[in-house]
This record gives sequence, structure tokens and C-alpha cells, in this order.
Amino acid sequence: MITSEIFLIAMSIIFTVPYFIWRVGRTEYYAPLVVVQIICGILLGPGVLGVASPDVYNFVFNKQVIQSLNGIAWWAVMIFVWIAGIELDLKKVWANRVETGITAGLALGTPLLLGCLVAAGMLMYPGWIGAKAQTWQFIIGVGMACAVTALPILILFMEKLEILRQPIGQRILRYASLDDIAIWGVLAILLMDWDRLSHQGFFLVGYAASAYGIRKLMIWLQPKDRWYVGLIWLAFTGFAADWAGLHFMVGAFLAGAVLEGEWFDQKQMDLLRHHILLAVMPVFFLSTGLKTNWQMGGSAVFIAGGVLLLASVSGKLLGLHAAGKILKWEPGEASLIGWLLQTKALIMIIFANVMLDKGLITDEAFTALLLMAIGSTMLTVPIVSPMLERMKSIIYKNS
Repeated sequence: MITSEIFLIAMSIIFTVPYFIWRVGRTEYYAPLVVVQIICGILLGPGVLGVASPDVYNFVFNKQVIQSLNGIAWWAVMIFVWIAGIELDLKKVWANRVETGITAGLALGTPLLLGCLVAAGMLMYPGWIGAKAQTWQFIIGVGMACAVTALPILILFMEKLEILRQPIGQRILRYASLDDIAIWGVLAILLMDWDRLSHQGFFLVGYAASAYGIRKLMIWLQPKDRWYVGLIWLAFTGFAADWAGLHFMVGAFLAGAVLEGEWFDQKQMDLLRHHILLAVMPVFFLSTGLKTNWQMGGSAVFIAGGVLLLASVSGKLLGLHAAGKILKWEPGEASLIGWLLQTKALIMIIFANVMLDKGLITDEAFTALLLMAIGSTMLTVPIVSPMLERMKSIIYKNS
């Protein structure tokens, strides 16, 4: 068969298998479609399908097909991160800066600390740290992966739970937004390349000047033209960040963060996110699964993933309960917010992908982080749903 035919076979598998499992298995309550797609990516990867049927795996996911899938995945996830950047509302964060700063700081800092401790323990065993990583990069990178909240997936979950537009939903968005900025800032620090420092200096200066120009241009443009120009700006900034050694995902976030959400129609933004998630993000999840590796032994990877999950979940809950004590929240509020902020599936996977691409972690460490992200995301809805039933008075309480 020619490459185009094999590529379409791969695409058929990517869209058919997860949907069939999700719809027939009725997994929505504990495993939304996005989670099923990630799990199927792992099952279709070299560690499962590649072992069970290497001939089938090597035929369908050959080098040319994987290159094509990667190109689609890169652009899809860049758009997704760009949208997340646009939807950051720093004005609301600033208006509630004390409460937001305390909550977001503890929600990020506590799981980061516990994750760093786990990462330090992982260094006692070979096979986890990447070939190009310094010790501090591995420890901080794994720690930050434990602290991440996936803002786009959080929005989808809160829409499903019908609290996104409620006061508590808007509060949670503020906390997650501030943490989102910290996550990308830490990633930029991890990727600092002293051999390419001049490139990074040129990028920062050029970005500042270009950001000023694009903001002026967006105000001048008609609303219908802003989408197209925004995508041009996304591609340009992604390229510039990658050229500087900061990775194109950092560029994608910066491309969105400098734009104002009010310049775009919110319904169109929601539809774009939905259509990207429907039409092309499954390719990203599959390509993520193709990077999983069990060569160290499945038990070691599962143990590492379990310990990371424990650090992530307990750290987030401890941080939110500390914030609740300081800010005198209602009983149960800290647990509710803490569990909602467990959603990691997308942003953590992007974060881990970047670390893997840059050689900061091994395939085995990536697989353990991926298992942790799946576990924490799958826990969210089943635990939060009964909480919401018991806490209706808090949900509708004004901020």
C-alpha cells in the first residue's frame, strides 16, 4: 500500500476505537472521551500493540505515517494552547489578587514540592532522567508536572457539571489561570539554552515589540479578520520561540496570552475549541501514546506513576485546604476546588511531551507521568459530582 492509504487506515483506527469504547462502554462518567483517547493511544503504542502484534504496529504506524500524524498533532495542540492563552483573564485575577494569589500559590506550590521529592527519589534508580537533563531540570520538571492543572479540560469538565458560569466556576478559572502562567514560565526556564542565549534574547525583544504591534493591529481589524490574523501570529510566534530554543508550545501560549478574549466572539471561541477537540486532537493523543515505553518493566513504571499520582492529588488537596483555612472558606469548598483542579490530561501531557522532546526525561518517565495524568483526570468527575449535590448553597454563592 502507498503511504496515503496507510495514513487513512491509521486515522480510521484513531477515530473509531476510542469512540466505540466511549459510546458502547458508556464511560462518560469516569472516563470522558478525551481520557479514552489517551488510553487508546497508549494501547496502540509500541508498549502494547507493538508487543502484541509487531507486524501490525510497524505496518500501520510506520515512520512516514508517524511523521504525518506528528505534523497534525503539533498544529492542533498549538491552537489549543493558543486558545487557553487568549482566555486568560488577568483583569479578574488582578481585581482579586490577594485571594487568587494565596490560593493559586498553594494549589501549585504544595504538589510541586511533593512532586520534587518524588523526583529526587526517582533519581536513586537508573532510567528516569533524560540524557540532556541536569538534575535540577528533572526534579523541577517532574514536580511541576504534578502541580499542573489542564485549563482547557477544566473548562470542559465545568461545562459538563454546569458550574462554569457560576461564581465558584469563575473563581476556579482565576486560580487555574494564574497557575497556567506559572507553568509556562517554569517551562521556559527549564528550556533555557545557554548556548543559544543570544537567540533567546532576540526572541524576547522581538516578541515584546511584535506583541505591541499585534495588539494595535487587532483593535484596528474587523472582528472577522482577527481569527485569521491570530493564526498567522500563532505560527510566527511558535516558529520564533522554537528557533530560540524555547519550544513552539511556549510560543503558542505567548501568542494567545498577549491577545484579549473580548476581541473574539466567545461562542465562536467555544466552537473552535470543540471542533479542534473533535477533529484533530485525537491525533495528538494517539501520537502521545506512541511515545510510551515499558522497557524498564511495567511494574516499575506503574509504581512510579502511582507514587506521582499520590503526590499530585494529596499535594493539591493539602494546598487548597491550607488556602481555605487562611481565607476562611465554607466547609467543603477546599475539597471541591481541590478535586476540580486535579484535571491534568491535556496540559500535563503537552508539558511532558516537551520535556521528552528536549531530552529532560526518558520514555519510561514520560509513561509514568502519562499514567499519573490519566489517573488524576479520571478521578475528578466521579468525586466532584456527589460533592456538588451536597453543596448547592456554595455553588450559587456570590464571590
